[in-house]
Formats: sequence, structure tokens, C-alpha cells
Amino acid sequence: MEAAPSTAAVPNLDKVDFLKLQNGSDIRGVAVAGVEGEPLNLTEPVSEAIAAGFAAWLLEKKKADGSRRLSISVGHDSRISAKKLEDAISRGIAGAGLDVVQYGLASTPAMFNSTVTEDDAFLCPVDGSIMITASHLPYNRNGFKFFTNAGGLGKADIKNILERAADIYNKFTAEGLTSSKGKAVASVKRVDYMNVYTSDLVKAVRKAAGNIEKPLEGFHIVVDAGNGAGGFFAAKVLEPLGAVTSGSQFLEPDGMFPNHIPNPEDKTAMKAITQAVLDNKADLGIIFDTDVDRSAAVDSTGLEFNRNRLIALMSAIVLEEHPGTTIVTDSVTSDGLTTFIEKKLGGKHHRFKRGYKNVIDEAIRLNSVGEESHLAIETSGHGALKENHWLDDGAYLMVKILNKIASARASGQTGGSKVLTGLLEGLQEPAFSVELRLKINQSHQDLKGGSFRDYGEAVLKHLENYIDSDPKLQKAPVNYEGVRVSGYGGWFLLRLSLHDPVLPLNIEAPSNNDAVLLGNVVRAALKEFSALDTSALDKFVQAS
Repeated sequence: MEAAPSTAAVPNLDKVDFLKLQNGSDIRGVAVAGVEGEPLNLTEPVSEAIAAGFAAWLLEKKKADGSRRLSISVGHDSRISAKKLEDAISRGIAGAGLDVVQYGLASTPAMFNSTVTEDDAFLCPVDGSIMITASHLPYNRNGFKFFTNAGGLGKADIKNILERAADIYNKFTAEGLTSSKGKAVASVKRVDYMNVYTSDLVKAVRKAAGNIEKPLEGFHIVVDAGNGAGGFFAAKVLEPLGAVTSGSQFLEPDGMFPNHIPNPEDKTAMKAITQAVLDNKADLGIIFDTDVDRSAAVDSTGLEFNRNRLIALMSAIVLEEHPGTTIVTDSVTSDGLTTFIEKKLGGKHHRFKRGYKNVIDEAIRLNSVGEESHLAIETSGHGALKENHWLDDGAYLMVKILNKIASARASGQTGGSKVLTGLLEGLQEPAFSVELRLKINQSHQDLKGGSFRDYGEAVLKHLENYIDSDPKLQKAPVNYEGVRVSGYGGWFLLRLSLHDPVLPLNIEAPSNNDAVLLGNVVRAALKEFSALDTSALDKFVQAS
């Protein structure tokens, strides 16, 4: 029998459902084998096909006419699968006839910035950018985020790219895969773009302090990068500004994340940075997630600036610069935050949906219809400013906080991070808050063959009707996600997760007992939904 020609499709490529790799406006998958029940689906050929899909999408988007070659920058966080995926991505781009500029270890915000920086020496601006990251997920996962100079790609774009990738993958030939390797060798360039990005951050702080060379001189600031990509912030941003960074920890990239999850929402991570601040008697602590698009801070007394407090702090800073502006947040922010933004700061709080892209897109939409908004920020630590291209940049968020300290010092104020703590005066914080996750059993007969989304919507509709019949409870007059209800001095929000068969329930109240009363309302309303696992709620109510 004659040997198959080399243009035949590659026979040993695994079948892959590309659309299952979509996670909102990102791509996520399993890139490292060995974890039981988590089969590999983000392989090198899959990654190569996705990069080729992005290249094809970009050529169409930029209406490329062949008069010049387009270029795409590629960066990655500290994950152990980063290098092999960087190589695969580079092959996909080069195979599609575009130039590749590799940055190596980088942050997600820097990758977007490379599409707007104008610097020929660093081959900028690029036409598109790919960041290889899976944020704070475990070591075996990885994924991709995509940018053009218009910002991060949306859900519809990601679906389009994955559909193209599936088609490209199914047509892969042994000859084609070999050819893309050769093209990658010829068209890949490497530059240290992080130097450009960090020097821009340094310039921003110097400018805010009135062009003082070392506006943070004498300040002791510790950084916790959680072994992600954010270790640069100590040596490349804080030290040139004069800060002392001794006691900073987990700055070395290590994709096994041996110390704690790099996640400013994680209690262990926040405890680690708080302890570092107290042990080193530092003025401020800064913590980043793996790819530096989220951050949080800690003052000299160990007070955490994350979640509602970080939003309040950023709102205070932004409203000083832009009085009366609208602050867009996600749906799980507290009632006390609304009062603080509107009554104390004189701004407007626009509480929207979960999902950082939703919050950012809503702020952009409000500006387009004449309502000024300068800050879009989620309780997760994703925060984006209009002045910074609506990019959720954890490092830039911290620069805004450093600007405040530096400019206060330049105008003669002392007290280090007390200037930040002072901005939070008047913020009412709940004595008790909890998030419980109610899972939908997708194989339960109560779904009647329908989707978990339909079932979840039915649960929310029923809860809404149930609330209407209780005079002690009041539905939020303006609400964009789930069912938000005030009562017993507190509030709860039950919503459907963006991607999973889960209904998260957030409760905030003046006391544990009041929270239990609110929990009992939800429990009573949902008792007839047998496909809903309310064990977490039952346990909370019964234990209290």
C-alpha cells in the first residue's frame, strides 16, 4: 500500500471541542497532565491552531491588504506550561504569515500596552497581543487573553477565534506543522518590553508628585507576588522611586505556586501580605494575582484594602480628580459602599453585573450615552480607569495609590499609609458577610432535560415572587443581576454564575443572627427546587 501523502490530515491529533475552552472573554484549559479527572485539552497543536485563528481574525479586523506584515506580541506568566505554549503560539502566528514578538515573562496589562506604545526600538506598537495565563487557577491550567489597541477581546470575538481554530486544527497536515516551525524560527524576535512598561509606571508616580525623582524615599513598601509575574514591581517600580522593599516575598516566578495562591481575594494570600507588613514594620503592603491584572494593599496597621475597601479607596481618589463621576462596580458590593460613594464622596454608584469585562463595558457604555464614568472596579480586585484605556491593570491601580501617598508627602503631609486610611473615614462595613454556593445538579430529573441556566432563571423568578409577598423585605429598586433584597438591617443577592451551574448567595448583615434570618428567607423560598443543592445554606442556618 502506498504511503499517505504528507498533505494528509495528521492522524494522531486528539479530538477537541474548541468551544468548551471558552471562559467568557478568555480561553482556559488543562495544559499539564497528571491531575485525576482533568484530561489535557490545551495541547501544543490546539494552542497553535488558536494562535492561527487569532491571526486570521486580526488580518480581517485590521483589513490587512498585504502592504505591510502585521505583528503580534506574546507574553506569559510564571506557569510551568508557559514556554511550550509560547512556542506553539509563535508557530501558529508565524504559520499564518505574521511576525511574532516574544516578551517572555510579562504581565497581562503590559501586553495590552504593547498595542498602544509607540517605540520602534521595541517593535511597538504591535497589531495584536496574546497573554498566556490562567490567572489564579491551579498549576496544571493555562489559557490565553487577547488584545488589540481597542482593548481586550469580547465573548463574541473569542467564539469566532475558536471556530476558526477548530477548522484550522482539523486541516492540520504533517507538512504544514513542520513548515510553521521553520517560519517561527525565521519570524520570531524577542524584546524586553517590561522595561518600557515599568518605566511608564515610574514616570506616572514622579509626575503626580511634581516631578520629584524619588517621591517614595523613606517609605518602606513590601510586595507579595505569590510567585506569579508581579515580582518586577519591587525592583523596577518601587526602588527607582526611592522606596525600601526589604521583606518583600515570593517575587521569584514559580508556576507551582508553593507559598499561596496568587489571588488578592484569597484569605491565606491576604494573611501572608498582612503578616509581612507587620513583621517588617512597613508603611504599605502590595499584593498581585498571577498575571498582575488584579491587586490589593495593606496599610501599616494591617488593615486590608481589598474588596469593598479597595473600591472605596479608589473611588475616593478618583472622585477627588473627577467630582460627581459615576463609579461602576459589580453586583456584590455592599450597601455601605453605595452610601459612602454617594453621600460622603458626592459620586454616583452604578452597581452592575459580576465579571470584570461586564463592569468595564458598562462604564464605556455610560460614557457613550453622556454619563461620565472614570472608574470601573470589581470586588475581585479588577479595576480599570478611563485615563488608562479602560484596562484592568493591578499595577496601575497601585500606582494611583502610590501617587496619593507621594503627592501628600510632597505637600507636607506625613503619616505614610494613614493618608489612605483617612480616605475611608465614614465607610460603613457590615459586621457579618458570607458567600454560599448553591449548586444545580444537571442530571436531576427536575431539570426535565433543560439547561442549568433555564433552571437557575426559574429559581430566581420564584424567589422574586416570594419576596413580593413579604412586607419586611424590599427588592433593590435598580438591579442588573439576580435578585437583590434588603431586610433585617442587611441584604442578600442570589444570582446565577456566569459560567457554572451554581447560584452564589451573598449575605451581609449587622449580625450573624440577622444574616440567618435572611438565609432562612432564601431557604424557605427555594425548598421546592429539588435539583438545587442547598446544603451550604442549610449548614450555615443550622450552625448559627
